Amino acid sequence: MNYGLVRHIGSAAFLAVCCTGLTGAPTFAQHESHETHEVVGWVPKEILERPVSLRRDIGNLHEKVTTTSAQAQAFCDQGLNYLSSYVWIESARSFHQALRLDAKLAAAYVGLSNVYVALQDVAAARSALDKARSFSDQVTEHERQRIEIQSQLLDFLEDNQNLDKFVSYRKAIYDALMANPKDPWLWILRGFADEGPGAGHGQTGDVDSIAFYQAALAVSPDNSAAHHYLAHSFENIGQTEEALRHSEAYLRLASSIPHAHHMRGHELRRAGRIEDAIAEFRKANELESAYYRDERIPAEFDWHRPHNLSLLAMCYQLLGQMKAAEQLLREAFSLPAHGDLAEFGRKQWPEFLLARDRPQEAFEQSQTLLSSSSTMARFAAHTLMGRALVSMNRVEEAYKELASARDALVVLPRADADRLRSYSETLRAEILLSEKKSAEGVGLMKQIEEQLRATPGPDARSQALIQLDSIARRARDTEEWALAEFTAQEMIQQLHLRP
Repeated sequence: MNYGLVRHIGSAAFLAVCCTGLTGAPTFAQHESHETHEVVGWVPKEILERPVSLRRDIGNLHEKVTTTSAQAQAFCDQGLNYLSSYVWIESARSFHQALRLDAKLAAAYVGLSNVYVALQDVAAARSALDKARSFSDQVTEHERQRIEIQSQLLDFLEDNQNLDKFVSYRKAIYDALMANPKDPWLWILRGFADEGPGAGHGQTGDVDSIAFYQAALAVSPDNSAAHHYLAHSFENIGQTEEALRHSEAYLRLASSIPHAHHMRGHELRRAGRIEDAIAEFRKANELESAYYRDERIPAEFDWHRPHNLSLLAMCYQLLGQMKAAEQLLREAFSLPAHGDLAEFGRKQWPEFLLARDRPQEAFEQSQTLLSSSSTMARFAAHTLMGRALVSMNRVEEAYKELASARDALVVLPRADADRLRSYSETLRAEILLSEKKSAEGVGLMKQIEEQLRATPGPDARSQALIQLDSIARRARDTEEWALAEFTAQEMIQQLHLRP
């Protein structure tokens, strides 16, 4: 892995959306009903309901549903394939198209309910499921089980502090599996449930959920969704070769999906093949740009766009190509973020500015995060503003930002707070170094570096390299040469770790 990192690198440490170990439950928009609102989640209804044609190379999922229309069946399958790849807008359009062909297609309403959950609009999801229920006497028992599973999920999301309701959701999947053990999507749903109540669909799998996704492959060989979720899961536990194998299978079956190229880019990056990763992230970017142009859909409604841009920028940072990284990060920061983790991830841009010795710009850009509804984003804002103030020799003001960051940390779930604490501790260490409290500041920095070395997760090594570079820069600025040398050795070790 020859990144050129010791000579040139930015200091961003991006906690990638959809690929983190943070445990906070998702925040959902609480609309009264999608029937009476022009927006579902964050996407205009008009976009979600636009007519759509049948597409190719988007996956190979098929579920027999109750309909006399072959076209309606095809669009329902298309909606499921898009759903399994997190392409929420096209999934909704496909299910709506199925309903134009068969207005009583209960499975399409269940599909829409799933899309609306992904768009963080539980009320809209409930409304769609109520439509599915109204046709439940006209469908198979298998389809009624799907309606019941979705109902149990919504019961929990409407009362997400009640874990008994989450247990009921898991039991509904278990009961359906007992009746239909050869149904691959039920095994996938069981994997989702094993990821936990605050997790995404397939994004945070580990050793517990892998067995369920492998079971889906056993009953449905070469299932595109199972390959997708296994790529995420093996990535999360550090088995890069297995993750790469499944990501390549997923891409082979869904080459028109930007996220399929993005996933292979994930694994190539972890394998140290940075140039190859850039090619995949660029391909995802090209597919998205063509989609926005051809379908006249603004990028601001696609959650995936800033995520892909950010990881592409990180790769350029690792290669020392800062001009390219800056352009991408600026664009990503200009787009809205959807959800807590996405809001938190926007810190990558001001972090980059700090690393480029542009503290005033970093301070100003960090301030925009203070208006976020996400506590994690506001926490990040205070830590970054504090670090910028330290760089500008405004230490007393930096102390105030440290206090605000700690206040934000207190209200986060404990597991999330433990994972994020290193960011506020980095600010504290930088303050100590600026005050020439060498022993305490250097000791704290070394503790932070130890935490970085031990941090699990799909992006841990890239994040660690970038954060270590930031520490090394601060050590040089404060003439802490022993810390600078120690940190350089840590960076070299990270560069030579096996994927």
